[in-house]
Amino acid sequence: MSDDHHDDEHFHTGDSGAAATFPKQCSALRKNEHVMIKGRPCKIVEMSTSKTGKHGHAKVHMVAIDIFTGKKLEDICPSTHNMDVPVVKRREYLLMAIDDGFFSLMDPETCDQKDDLRVPDNEIGQQIRDAFEKEEGSVLVQVVSAIGEEAALGWKVSTKE
Repeated sequence: MSDDHHDDEHFHTGDSGAAATFPKQCSALRKNEHVMIKGRPCKIVEMSTSKTGKHGHAKVHMVAIDIFTGKKLEDICPSTHNMDVPVVKRREYLLMAIDDGFFSLMDPETCDQKDDLRVPDNEIGQQIRDAFEKEEGSVLVQVVSAIGEEAALGWKVSTKE
């Protein structure tokens, strides 16, 4: 009986256990906030509300952009319903190397190495490659993560040592 309480101390994943999304009432959402539409994390770019009709609630019409793909998505929901809001985190990492299409990044605060982020196959990816090859300073890559996905969505050169 004394060892029974140790049986449930198994940790299978490296995440914090925090939820990837949280509910928020549709009428409380605002432009430039994040929302899940069709299972994708999006940033709201347009919102409009229709008046309450004879068949129910006021409706909220949202136009949003997928934060990872840039695709435009739309949704309409009753203003009293809850929608999922993704937990979106942004971090800056120091670019150490680019190897086989992946960034080798270092967290400037913890010095932890991160080697599992693919170089984006777009203009931002090319800009980061070019800036890194010029060697005019340290390249900081902005990494956005939500719902278990992450991508490099920005960068800047830091000239301070």
